[in-house]
Amino acid sequence: MSRNALVLQSDFGIDDGAVNAMYGVAYSVDSSIRIFDVTHNIPVFHIWEASYRLLQTVSYWPKGTVFVSVVDPGVGSERRSVAVRASSNQYIITPDNGTLTHVVQKNGIAEARHLDEVLNRLPNSGESHTFHGRDIYAYTGARLASGVISFDQIGPEVSPDSLIKLPVMEAYIDNDWVAGTIDILDIRFGNLWTNISRGLFSNLDIRYGDVLEVVITHGINEIYRQTIVFGRSFADIPVGEPLVYVNSLDNLGVAINQGSFAETHHIGTGIDWRISIRKAG
Repeated sequence: MSRNALVLQSDFGIDDGAVNAMYGVAYSVDSSIRIFDVTHNIPVFHIWEASYRLLQTVSYWPKGTVFVSVVDPGVGSERRSVAVRASSNQYIITPDNGTLTHVVQKNGIAEARHLDEVLNRLPNSGESHTFHGRDIYAYTGARLASGVISFDQIGPEVSPDSLIKLPVMEAYIDNDWVAGTIDILDIRFGNLWTNISRGLFSNLDIRYGDVLEVVITHGINEIYRQTIVFGRSFADIPVGEPLVYVNSLDNLGVAINQGSFAETHHIGTGIDWRISIRKAG
């Protein structure tokens, strides 16, 4: 029997037994299954962050790895459950509520299926309709990862185009400015991660050591406007100073060396948080 890793993420936290119960269900399917976590500290109901954390991790896992992502404010409603095969051949099982937005946009989806919640449900799980993470997603993910079922047994095929997607904005160049969104925070350090790719940024002919003008807005309000050095790494600048750099996803980031840029300047994330950068003149 072919076995693949099962990787879990949720907004459940680890202060109670919810995540442990998901582990238990997976091990009841196959006691030899290997289970790993992306994170269980997604802010509650924060579908956008769940989507981005999948982008951050999925393509770095071997083909056949099964991800289960449960950030599900619509649990118990008519919202659809889906299983998809990414173009890089990992699987993701999740509510169809926008959680796949960034994977669809950046990686692509090769195949999608409507997860049949009647056939793919933990036996004897009663009439509970509030813990699909345990009763449906962890159970189905473990069965797929352990080879008990195949992908096509999860449910009928649906078009990847039918998957629900959150609003996104593509980064773009306007004259000598490059503009995009602040998609996520590098949580532990408070760095801003943007959707401006290194490839797009390179069209501005900016070199390491150049000074950049950086403008951050939230809706119609300008929150930040300063000049910042473009550095190769944090070692390029003194402690406490800001820099623009290329992050681990090959996109532009903004940070303070050994400080939190987000906390210092009260910066958030999402489609309404915009950033524009150009070479300071």
